[in-house]
Amino acid sequence: MIVYAGIDPVTGKRVYLRETIQGTDKAAHKRAEKTLNKLLAQADKQQTATSSVKFSFALEEWMRTNEIEESTSNTYRGYINRTIVPALGEQPVNKVSVRMLETFYSDLRRCRERCDGKPYVEYRKPDEHDCQKAKCRPHACSPMAQSTVRQIHAIISGTLDAAERWEWIDSNPARVARKPKQKRPEPTPPTPAEAARLSEEAFRIDDDWGTLVWLAMITGMRRGELAALRFSHIDLDQEVVWVHRNWVRGKEKDTKTHQRRRIALDSETVALLREQHDRVAERVGGAGAEFREDLFVFSSIETPDHTEPYSPNAMTPRYKKMATRLGINTHLHALRHYSATELLTAGVDLPTVSGRLGHGGGGATTLKVYAAWVAASDRKAAEILGSRMPKRRRD
Repeated sequence: MIVYAGIDPVTGKRVYLRETIQGTDKAAHKRAEKTLNKLLAQADKQQTATSSVKFSFALEEWMRTNEIEESTSNTYRGYINRTIVPALGEQPVNKVSVRMLETFYSDLRRCRERCDGKPYVEYRKPDEHDCQKAKCRPHACSPMAQSTVRQIHAIISGTLDAAERWEWIDSNPARVARKPKQKRPEPTPPTPAEAARLSEEAFRIDDDWGTLVWLAMITGMRRGELAALRFSHIDLDQEVVWVHRNWVRGKEKDTKTHQRRRIALDSETVALLREQHDRVAERVGGAGAEFREDLFVFSSIETPDHTEPYSPNAMTPRYKKMATRLGINTHLHALRHYSATELLTAGVDLPTVSGRLGHGGGGATTLKVYAAWVAASDRKAAEILGSRMPKRRRD
């Protein structure tokens, strides 16, 4: 039994609802009539929406009512405008189906432009021009990354969840639609020898820079958390640092997981931070200002009074340039991996490592990212226990 249900807006192909009824007796005939009525009602529901709300409108309403960070909102807006609306925007929200979404994701994984497979030229200018000078080139399919498609799926799913709450649709098809599998995290921390070289080079360049790199290694703090760190967040007598702020796109905000965490410091790190405190106090006084505990620990040379933080966007290229000069292929965020893996390798328990990193999920995130090092730590624990057991005599 086949019933026409409209045109798939993603593929442009006709959509049919199908169901098979076995048998030729009277009972089978009744089942067929019942099934036909069901399919006709389903097709009618898909073709004649009870609401004229388009998916693009639902997206806008979800963005308007959803409480998310500005940086996240800007990222979502880019995906919506460039990818989602061109493909699904004109579709009534109650016609979005599981098959439609899976086809959409599959198309993106094949080509981010969702081309039809036919060759064409990517023109760089809309008006008449010299293609050679404008560097126009034939289109080459480039698949969209799995992580990006998953983000797009999250936007669509969030919108359809809202549409379901608002009673625009009966159920959210994105809830059961298959999305690309999440790639297993593969952290690549520097080796202890490389970390030592990076730290030495950082202090050779500048004491402030050396202290920042050292603190990143020891605490595993994110770059935005290092930028937002103030002297008032550090208790040198108790030897702890409180991490509860983050610097993102020129604004001070909560940490990524909206958690306030306490990180214990070793005596060497405390000594370095005391030196940083004294150095900044002298610098601020030399600039004709008064030192206050709420000043930022790290700042750029352009703001000697430390009223503005060292920009995270300046930290990353500076660190990368330093590492490249040393012949080490790494990046600033890898210092967070270094801190975690060194602790786990040393046998520190998972909840403690998770707490220092500020991971959510009670250690689930830490375990997922650093599974190999957790396994190594577990092996080390087994060897320690085994070494302490009495040895059995074997004949």
